[in-house]
Amino acid sequence: MNSTIRRWFASASSMRHVMNTFAPYLGAGIKATHIADDFSTATVEMKQRWYNTNYVGTHFGGSLYSMVDPMYMLLLMRKLGNDYVVWDKAASIEFVRPGKGRVTAHFELTEERLEEIRQATAGGDKYLPEWTLDIVDESGEVVAKVNKVLYVRKKKARANS
Repeated sequence: MNSTIRRWFASASSMRHVMNTFAPYLGAGIKATHIADDFSTATVEMKQRWYNTNYVGTHFGGSLYSMVDPMYMLLLMRKLGNDYVVWDKAASIEFVRPGKGRVTAHFELTEERLEEIRQATAGGDKYLPEWTLDIVDESGEVVAKVNKVLYVRKKKARANS
């Protein structure tokens, strides 16, 4: 991450501000409503508007996926720090029921999960942790299930010249 972008994501409030003005989020009406100061949790929501509604009157599937696309990668990058390479590797989404109204997704990085990742990458090996999360409507009903796979590797120490 270059230094300018790194500064933009230096605090949870600045990350939330950047996410809320990020063109794909702004254009789909997605809002990061919460990012914990320690980057362990986040919540995003999307209200249904004319510009994120599909032909049959429900949330556009691409907007539902956009809600969750960057969050685990960004949170994990902040939690692990600059000694790690973190990339999105793969994702899938299952549409469970028509999404209408306000929909929400919640992300959580537990200390146990972080320790699992640190141990798996301690020798410089890549690790592909997976998360499954639900996008829910206002009544708590699951609208979509998303599976995210990340690529994580501890960076090799640079030799001093």
